[in-house]
This record gives sequence, structure tokens and C-alpha cells, in this order.
Amino acid sequence: MVDHASLSGKRVLLVIAGGIAAYKSLDLIRRLRERGVGVRAVLTEAGARFVTPLSVQALTEDTVYRDLWSLTDESEMGHIRLSREADLIVVAPATANLLARMAAGMADDLAATVLLATDKPVLVAPAMNVRMWEHPATQDNMARLERRGVRRVGPNEGVMACNEFGPGRMAEPMEIIDAIATHFADAAHKPQAHTPLSGKRALVTSGPTHEPIDPVRYIANRSSGKQGHAIAEALARLGAAVTLVSGPTRLPDPPGCAVVAIETAREMLAACEAALPVDIAVCAAAVADWRVAGTSDRKLKKDGGGPPSLSLTENPDILATLSQAGPRRPALVIGFAAETGDVVAYATAKRARKGCDWIVANDVSLGTTTFGGADNTVHVIRADGAEAWPTMGKDAVGARLAEAIAAHFHPPAP
Repeated sequence: MVDHASLSGKRVLLVIAGGIAAYKSLDLIRRLRERGVGVRAVLTEAGARFVTPLSVQALTEDTVYRDLWSLTDESEMGHIRLSREADLIVVAPATANLLARMAAGMADDLAATVLLATDKPVLVAPAMNVRMWEHPATQDNMARLERRGVRRVGPNEGVMACNEFGPGRMAEPMEIIDAIATHFADAAHKPQAHTPLSGKRALVTSGPTHEPIDPVRYIANRSSGKQGHAIAEALARLGAAVTLVSGPTRLPDPPGCAVVAIETAREMLAACEAALPVDIAVCAAAVADWRVAGTSDRKLKKDGGGPPSLSLTENPDILATLSQAGPRRPALVIGFAAETGDVVAYATAKRARKGCDWIVANDVSLGTTTFGGADNTVHVIRADGAEAWPTMGKDAVGARLAEAIAAHFHPPAP
């Protein structure tokens, strides 16, 4: 459970944009006030269609700011002061429209102007229809904001007000408060020196690939992407500029990473090559070894003549391609080996065969729950031997691997 002790005495500027999730912002204000947080609110014109200024004012016990052109508000509390007198700006709900305007640097209303003028950290809680969230434009906007240091909490997956299901629900008030508390706790313990991977560029692959058979069927595997996403987030925390190339998963994008969504192995290879040059490449994705040679453009039908014959062809070897010697080869290339027996032996042979620097091997036999589960048991194989790590959560594996990568570039003095 996140410790909320760091919240007392903090000042939050809450931007409430227009969406049905705005009703949660009232509960968020109440819970922040209970924890000793001073809350001042900016309510957009669209936000005021979902919650009333009077409700927000009653809960914050402060003026609610709405109009960029208000002579009274600008004389008493100009948008520059408003943007900088808080310790943190929280946008909840953060609509697709407001995220787009933030990414473009627009200043066409009070909320956008405050967000453009601020020199304080920003946390957003996206809320929108699942199709809007998954649209490439929104994903690009969110990735751009995260590269600028904007933090994100959510969105959650569930049933929408429009009766669609998927990611897009605004995080619950307590989840947002946990994210706020984590921000202040991180800030309190942030080292003054630069992070060990500052200035390094990293490429991480994650998740499965989906290789189409016909418009409705595909070949895939059980990878959840949890380990690859955890590694990407851990590298970003250590200061690396991370590009995450991910197959289809149900996971939120890790904060601080530029995410490229793909489906097939060939798309993943193209995205990886486009991300070069990088200093670090971690190939954690479970890439399908084969694809159907002749994908049907129509759904294959059962006609009583038995199952269709599928001719398979090999997919490109992404790890071997990135490991090839040359000016664009990353300084450190790390592969993953998902094995079901003789884990270390197979992984050691794979490291030599692929030409990578390290292999992280794990046992994915039935009953291990490595695929899709929260924990992982890995062996790290380098040129000088294998190191067995104890079973730990995938977030912990990601953090430990990121620390090992940092130590590789900055070895301790003898």
C-alpha cells in the first residue's frame, strides 16, 4: 500500500476536463482534502457540463477558475501564477481533446494555457472511449507527453458509459491519490546526481506477435508482455530514452516510454530498425517463429472436406538481426529464451547462435505460470557464465536487469 504521509501540506492544481468521469473528480477532491492536500481547480467549459462550479468550489473551499478572459480572475490570480503556485498539476479526467492540445502546445483556453505555462510536474488520468484511447493519434500524443516527463495513471479497463468494453475508464480516485503520493515520495528521494542511464537510448520489444491466417484467425502465443513492459519502465526510470515496440497486450503503456504498437514479426523488425541507433536492445518479446506463407484475404470456411492445409514459413530473426556486427549494432544486445527444459544449456547455445551479449532465460513449462503470471525465475547468461536469480515479481526482474545494464556501462571501480 502506498504511504500517503507525504501528501500533507502539498498543493495540487486539479484540471477537470469534459467527460462523464468528471464526477469522480469530486470524490478525488474530497479524499485529497482529507489527507491535508490543498486543492485549487480549473474547470473547462466542457467539464462544467458534467460537474457544477458550485460543487467544485464547495469541496475545494477555493475559487474555481474557468475563463482565460476573466478580468477579475486574471487580475487576482493570473494564469502564470495559477500554473506555478501548485506543487503538482493533476488533469482528471484527461480527455483525448485535452491530451491532443497539450501535445501540440496549444493555449486556446484556461486549462491548456495553464498546462503550457507551468514549470511544475504534471500527472494525467486519461478517460475516453476505448476506440479514442487506442487510436494512433491519441497513443502518439500520450507518448509525446510522456517523453516530456508527464506522468500517467490509468486508464483502466472495463465497461464504458457508451457500453463498450476495454481500456479507457479513468483511474479510481484512490489510484490517482496513490500516483500522487508516489510522485511526491519519488521526488523526495530523487538523487541529485544524474541517473545512471541518462543519455543512453534503449530499445525494448515486448508481448506476443499475431501472425494472420485469415481476417479473423491468427497464430500467437501466451505472452502477456508483463516482463518486457517492466524492463522498459525500469530502464526509463534510470534515465534511458526508451522505445518500446510491443505486440498486442492488455497492458497500459509504461510511463516515460515511446511506444510503437505492432502485430506481426515483420512489423516488429521494421519498427526496431526504425528505432536505431540505440545503445541498448532488450528483445523480450515472444516473437512467433513461423507465419502462414499464404494468408487468406477471406475467412476460411468449414466445408466438410477437413481442415485446410497451412503452409508455414520462417519469420525474420529479430534478435540475430540486431546482433549482427556493424555500425548500427547496439553496444549491448540482450535476448530472452523461453524454454521448457534444460533452460541454461539451451539458452547458452542460443546466445552463441544469435550473437547477442546476454540471454535472459526462463522456464515456461506448463505449471510455471511464467507466461501471463506475475512472477518470473530467470538465469542471466553472459560470456563468463550463468547467474541464477531467485523467483521474484516481473517488476523486480525488470528493475534488477536495468541495474545490471547500468553497471555494465558504469562498472564499479576496482
